[in-house]
Amino acid sequence: MDDQIRRSEYRAIYSQRTLSRYSLGSFQVIHIIVQGSHVTPEGNVDTQADKDAANFCANGVANAFSVTNNLVIASGK
Repeated sequence: MDDQIRRSEYRAIYSQRTLSRYSLGSFQVIHIIVQGSHVTPEGNVDTQADKDAANFCANGVANAFSVTNNLVIASGK
């Protein structure tokens, strides 16, 4: 079940135009951790708006019990 939620979270977050730039290249900036259906996005984003958008998308995924948003706004932005 966790793998299914992780895939759904990935699609929900990275399909957003404002967040898709974080998936470019071979290293995704937003890491999606799922344990026991509890979701934790981690990594660095450029703005508070990006952090909020990722949180909104993550909370919209079915079967995720909770979302703890550990995204950090990169300093100097």
